[in-house]
Amino acid sequence: MNPIPVPTETVAPHGATNAYVVGDVLVDPPGRTDELDRTVAENDVEHVLVTHAHPDHVGAVAHYAETCGATVWARQGRETRFEHATGIAPDETFREGTKIGSLTAIETPGHAPDHVALADDDGAEILAGDLVVAEGSVMVAAGEGDLRAYLTSLRRLYARNPAVLYPGHGPVIDQPRETIRRLIDHRLAREKRVRSAVLSGAKTLDEITDSAYNKDISGVREFAEQTVAAHLEKLAVEGDLRWDDERAVPQ
Repeated sequence: MNPIPVPTETVAPHGATNAYVVGDVLVDPPGRTDELDRTVAENDVEHVLVTHAHPDHVGAVAHYAETCGATVWARQGRETRFEHATGIAPDETFREGTKIGSLTAIETPGHAPDHVALADDDGAEILAGDLVVAEGSVMVAAGEGDLRAYLTSLRRLYARNPAVLYPGHGPVIDQPRETIRRLIDHRLAREKRVRSAVLSGAKTLDEITDSAYNKDISGVREFAEQTVAAHLEKLAVEGDLRWDDERAVPQ
């Protein structure tokens, strides 16, 4: 497996989304490049699918499906979401354990409700989409994202103990467990700061965000607030506090 970076508009710092061609399967084509066109042609692509239907992963699904005459796959139960994102209806659907070419689907929601990872035949190599990144953290925004599900998905991947992870953005990850542990620890540390902010009297999303970050986040304020809201949703579900989308109070 080799990532094929394709320039795209994404909130990730890399400015590109990685497409992959594994055997006759094309995964996450966000757009066209000469390299991706060439790789698709050389491998006689017969299947097209995405790890999730965010705009920076789906831009060229329709093009390659048509030019290759490929079967288009979508996550079972998320067909409408897929069609809205790609502009085409899927031919087939998949779920946990479905095998497409040499890849097997693993349900990994959290970053997005339809997110999946894809393991090779022996599970040593996994296409992880936006579940992991080598540096920094993955965006898990309130509404679209679910931090409880995201942490569960990270732990599932950790338990599988793959040798290599191939992310949707940035470089290949050759120390998967170290990276997954870092991402889990980052989320739990942020959660601790959010909880402490509420216990200290912060109530509104603005107040809690200021307290939880305690640094200048003016350039990423919107994303920071969406992240904090996702933490508040998780803490409310778990009974640590009450949150009504406007104000938080200790439970």
